[in-house]
Amino acid sequence: MKGDLVIVGLGPGPEGWVTPAATVAVAAADVILGYTPYVNRIAPRPGQVLEASDNREELVRAQRALTLAAGGKRVAVVSGGDPGVFAMAAAVYEAVESNPASADGVDIRVEPGVTAMLAAAARIGAPLGHDFCAISLSDNLKPWATIEKRLRLAAEADFVIALYNPASKARPQQIKQAFHILSAVLPAETIVVFARAVGRPDEEIDIATLAEAADMQCDMRTLVIIGSRATRQVKSADGRAWIYTPRSERR
Repeated sequence: MKGDLVIVGLGPGPEGWVTPAATVAVAAADVILGYTPYVNRIAPRPGQVLEASDNREELVRAQRALTLAAGGKRVAVVSGGDPGVFAMAAAVYEAVESNPASADGVDIRVEPGVTAMLAAAARIGAPLGHDFCAISLSDNLKPWATIEKRLRLAAEADFVIALYNPASKARPQQIKQAFHILSAVLPAETIVVFARAVGRPDEEIDIATLAEAADMQCDMRTLVIIGSRATRQVKSADGRAWIYTPRSERR
C-alpha cells in the first residue's frame, strides 16, 4: 500500500501563523523533509524521522519524498512561508514531470501557508491593496536578463512589486541593480519597504523612497516591497502611519 505526500507551508516563523491544517499534516507524517532551518522549527514526536538538507537540493529532496511515499510512508515536505511561492511545491511537481511513475498511487497535496509578502504587508498596512506581482531576484534558476526584463515591465505596468531573495553573500549587488532598473521607470519618491525577519524577535521594518533604497541594507531574510505610483502613506489624527495602495484607480 502506498503512502501520501503533503507539501506544507510553515509560514514566516511565528507559531500562530501556522495554519491548523499544516500543524495536523506535520504531526501525522512519518518522515519530514526540508531545508535545515525549516526542519529545525519542528519538535518531532516519538518515532518521527526528520531529514534536513541544503537549500539547493530541492529536486533531490522532492525525489526522495516521492520515493518514501511510494514505499508506504506518510511524508511531509516543509517550506517556510507558502510552499507554492518560490518553494517546494513546484519542485515536487517538477520531479513528477521528470518521472511520472514516481507519483503512481501516491496521494499528493499542498497545505498553504502565510507567504512573506503577506506577512510584511500586514505589518505596515495594505500595500498590496491593488494589483501586484512577486519577483525573485535569485538567478540560480533563471538568467539575470530575464529578471531585468520582468522588473522593467512590472514597473512600466505600475504593479506594486514584492521582491523575494533580494540579496545574498554570493550576489550582494543585484538588489542595487534592481533599484537602478526601477529608478529608470518609477518616480524617485516611490515608497519602498524593507521587511526583515517578519514575525521573529529580530524583526525590522524600514521605509524609504526609491531614491534612498540603494543605500539600505537587506539580505535573504528581507522581503522588499516597491510601491506603485498610487501607493502612499496615510496617517491618523494621533500621528500613527500606514502604507497602502488604494483599491481603485483615480481617472
